[in-house]
Amino acid sequence: MTGGEVAGILVAVFWAILVSFLAVVLVRLAQTLKATTKLVADVTEQAVPLLADASETVRSAQTQLDRVDAIATDVQEVTSNASALSTTVASTFGGPLVKVAAFGYGVRQAMGRRGAPAEANGPAQEPRTRVVVGRTVPSARRRKKKG
Repeated sequence: MTGGEVAGILVAVFWAILVSFLAVVLVRLAQTLKATTKLVADVTEQAVPLLADASETVRSAQTQLDRVDAIATDVQEVTSNASALSTTVASTFGGPLVKVAAFGYGVRQAMGRRGAPAEANGPAQEPRTRVVVGRTVPSARRRKKKG
């Protein structure tokens, strides 16, 4: 065997080893791509129903918000109507009711004076008591004056 033949054999062996390593790398790369493809398919299979549920939830929330907005508008209208009604009632009946109450008070006072006995020094007064810090003190003790 000559030197050229030995060199050719060595080059052929190195190429065979290099091709073998490349084949192993390509096989592992193919397995990785296959696993990645399966993973993407599984994620897609699970994500599509989740996205559909999320979309339905958002639609439902929007419907509920529209209902709440309508209710809030109705409540605002009712509040303004109630305010207007109370203002109207107060202005319509407030003055006359105060006058009727004052008239009734005056009549009661007049009837009370009419039935009371007339005395020379005015009506008889009972001694009053006053509450001072949880106890009562007769009015006679309170009104003592010097001179």
